[in-house]
Amino acid sequence: MNTRRFSARLHTLANRTSRASRTPATQGAAAALALPETRRPSLVDSGIYLDGKRVSSPKSLPDTYRELNHFEGSMAWIGLVRPEESELQSLAAEFNLHELAIEDAVLAHQRSKIERYGETLFVVLRAARYLDSREEIEFSELHVFVGPNFIITVRHGGTPDLAQVRRRLEHDTTLLRLGPEAVLYAILDAVVDGYAPVVSGLENDIDEIETEVFSGDPAVSRRIYELSREVIQFQRSTHPTLGILSALAGGFTKYGISEELQQYLRDVADHTAQANERIEGFRFMLRDILTVNATLVAQRQNEEMKHIAEASNAQNEEVKKISAWAAILFAPTLVGTVYGMNFENMPELGWEYGYPLSIALMAGVSLVLHRIFRNRGWI
Repeated sequence: MNTRRFSARLHTLANRTSRASRTPATQGAAAALALPETRRPSLVDSGIYLDGKRVSSPKSLPDTYRELNHFEGSMAWIGLVRPEESELQSLAAEFNLHELAIEDAVLAHQRSKIERYGETLFVVLRAARYLDSREEIEFSELHVFVGPNFIITVRHGGTPDLAQVRRRLEHDTTLLRLGPEAVLYAILDAVVDGYAPVVSGLENDIDEIETEVFSGDPAVSRRIYELSREVIQFQRSTHPTLGILSALAGGFTKYGISEELQQYLRDVADHTAQANERIEGFRFMLRDILTVNATLVAQRQNEEMKHIAEASNAQNEEVKKISAWAAILFAPTLVGTVYGMNFENMPELGWEYGYPLSIALMAGVSLVLHRIFRNRGWI
């Protein structure tokens, strides 16, 4: 039987049997069939909370199901990291999770979004962490299932630190008493707070790039391009978070969200908006820096071409001078060479005025050439 058919059968079974009509014995038997009674590495933590306090710490998913039914009015908080598909199918059967949401959680690589399937809210978040040594942003994916009496987190990556979020809420029983929505708020707050160090890291890199641009570092163009790509990817992760918070705010009245929790969520929305504004500003700054860098590179190239042209012109002047003097000296050399052949049948060799005339001829030709080259500016 393929995975989709198996998922569909589990979903159909879950729809036929509501939580109100299932007895603890029936639920325990179904959980035992769906998942072995062993703790898997993907189950990071599981807790049962009653009136804001942790009353049980089950070691496996079947234990969690039994404990949740044992404590009336309690809430289950299940934390998983890269779970196996069988674990997600077990959760789908127990909590009536939609098969499309389960498929997204299995495949991962989803954009940030929020979906509602009946009484269950499915939220996909993208957390970020800046690696300063490599000047890269490391993204992690987080899937959250929020139901009337449960919250399930599925992490695909190292961030955020949900253990710290859990400790924070366990020390704030007033907030945890508000139920699964309060846990969702705390997770959103942790994800958004994680954006701040990334923004600071990007800001420091942009400052360094500005210095490199005006110092003439030839490798800065590549760094600008790579950082621009990181900023765009970061914006693709943070911007949809505003839509998620807006959708949650739109359901405040319909789903009876407490005023205290509304204030918390509005605060998270403010921080998210600030981060997005900074990121948008970074995009414009990097675009302007790239333009300035291109202008400076063109100016440096023009200056280099100018120096080359000046050097070429100077060289041409020297070549002109050498050529002019070579031509001037060529005329007497030619005359002297002709008379230096000393053939017997050369009347000028025995002529009384031959020598003075040849000297005058050489001097005259040289003076005429000198005058011509001087008028042309060659010498």
